[in-house]
Amino acid sequence: MSEENITRVTADEIRRKRLQGIKSQTDGARVDALTDEEIVASMRDDPDWQDLIDIDWSEATWVEPRRKKAISIRLDDDIVDFFQATGKGYQTRINAVLRHFVTEQKSKNG
Repeated sequence: MSEENITRVTADEIRRKRLQGIKSQTDGARVDALTDEEIVASMRDDPDWQDLIDIDWSEATWVEPRRKKAISIRLDDDIVDFFQATGKGYQTRINAVLRHFVTEQKSKNG
């Protein structure tokens, strides 16, 4: 997807538009009419999905944003480099890995 097709708005802008009666510009009917096969084909053609298309999401869980606590932590250079190389949001991904570990440990220990 090219940058020229991306529109960025803040939550406040969305609220103002709703109060003004401005509806979403999303073509929901077109999206609803797509078959699963068309969606997968579209994803395969989209470079933004290149690294994500073949991931098994069947056991993914929804994680509600929680309040964060700022701490200082020392991590090995290669760990930090790996996550930073994945781009923006790397700290969130580190948190997700730690959360998964905690969930697994809790389920093992009852």
